Amino acid sequence: MTIVLLVEDSLTETELLTRYLKKAGLIVVSATSCEEARIRLRSQPPDLVLLDVILPGQSGFELCRELKTQSSTAQIPVVICSTKGTDVDKLWGAMLGADAYLPKPVDQGELTKTVLRLTAV
Repeated sequence: MTIVLLVEDSLTETELLTRYLKKAGLIVVSATSCEEARIRLRSQPPDLVLLDVILPGQSGFELCRELKTQSSTAQIPVVICSTKGTDVDKLWGAMLGADAYLPKPVDQGELTKTVLRLTAV
């Protein structure tokens, strides 16, 4: 089974994205902050990280950079999913190593297609 770590501080968004991901047959583990995400990453490394940008404490951009520069997590695909959807934000995400960038509100089909493409063996 494919495990997705969803890092999102909005309960509404977490519920919606979890529903979309489970419908695609994925297991979802969620975290509401970068600190909590790090704990989840250590205890059960996911196959993909779905990451919001605006989070309490450290931003999703910072966590993305951290994940992509550490050898233990560099191979895990990161999809940034944010209301910050300008071309500059998308470019910044790509520069930090994000494998994809989806603007909110997220299209269920686009999310599913992106996640399945990045987790295909």
